[in-house]
Amino acid sequence: MDKKRILVVEDEKNISNVIKAYLIKEGFDVITAEDGKMALEIFNNEEIHLIILDLMLPKLSGEEVCTTIRTTSDIPIIMLTAKVDEDDKIEGLSIGADDYVTKPFSPRELVSRVKALLRRSYRNSSPLAEILVFNNGDLEVDIDRMIVRKKGENVYLTSNEFKVLVSLLTRPGQVFSREQLIELAFGYDYEGFDRTIDTHIKNIRQKIEDDPKKPSYILTVYGAGYKFGGA
Repeated sequence: MDKKRILVVEDEKNISNVIKAYLIKEGFDVITAEDGKMALEIFNNEEIHLIILDLMLPKLSGEEVCTTIRTTSDIPIIMLTAKVDEDDKIEGLSIGADDYVTKPFSPRELVSRVKALLRRSYRNSSPLAEILVFNNGDLEVDIDRMIVRKKGENVYLTSNEFKVLVSLLTRPGQVFSREQLIELAFGYDYEGFDRTIDTHIKNIRQKIEDDPKKPSYILTVYGAGYKFGGA
């Protein structure tokens, strides 16, 4: 893997310094920001490969930063927060986060998650090189370049959303349970939970379906899981 640059967005200086030190020790370039506005300025002017994003920030909240970035980019984002409820994690994932780490945390665990997310986000292991087209051009998916188009317009999926979509569309008609989709899309080492898949499916439907409440691509098979229904 080429040397990656990590943006750490954290207003507590001691926490930011610890994260930076551990990441540098592991060979990463690190840029820090202490508020949400600064984070967006850096993101728009620097080449960044992953963002560690605290939620409680001055000027712009982490949620606002994440939502803004997701309008134009699928860069991997790890949210860092003191909120521990599962519903808070679901909310973070629903606005585009790829992973969620709660405070207090182990810096070594955070670095491990950074490495795992970078592997999942930047590997290119798919044997399919062509652009897959569904429903007479309504949906186009370029797997190698991680590009999705709906009616000719680019659709921005997070790296995890893209992996879930590809897992389904490369096996059209096959029904997958939530556990099977987690394993297929993210691998055995993924530490997410079943409801994560539901959140990703909801986000994907919002982006590629004409009517997310009556989907034609990502279909629910009640009591079993999900399947891809595009032709």
